Amino acid sequence: MTMTMMNRPKRKKRTVTTEFGMSGPVPHSARLRRSPASRVTFACVALFMVSALCSPLAGSDKNLQKHYGLIFGTAYGPDDQPLYGVRVRIHPAGGKHPSWDLITDHRGEFAQRVPPGPGDYLITGEAELLLPGKDNPHHNQKKRVKAEAKVHLEGEERQDLSLHLIN
Repeated sequence: MTMTMMNRPKRKKRTVTTEFGMSGPVPHSARLRRSPASRVTFACVALFMVSALCSPLAGSDKNLQKHYGLIFGTAYGPDDQPLYGVRVRIHPAGGKHPSWDLITDHRGEFAQRVPPGPGDYLITGEAELLLPGKDNPHHNQKKRVKAEAKVHLEGEERQDLSLHLIN
């Protein structure tokens, strides 16, 4: 025997005390050890359950693809620089009320998804500019600028446009 085997403490046998006060070794069925075959079986059953639960979701994802057209534009001021904060309204041609209200970002850009298919849309942009006064530079003048454009979408496509806001 080697030195390491001699210095190991001996394992105690596990014992179970019964309701009658008798004790004996733990039966094999009471031990919580599982054989490798039962672990593999458990893993296969768990994998089957997860795949069964996820398969309806994966199949429906293909059917729920979103179809849309995209209107993308940039708003420019009288000095031909992109304008931030322009209020853009998009509505179907012939409709009275706007369907979408947007505000341009720091690059003067806006984008809106619209239903696919043939359709005409009217896009209007409005902004209020503060211009320095001619007589007094501390006295600002407000100037309202507007623009309007029409867009036709044939299907699932992207239409780019420019709104040049003027008096």
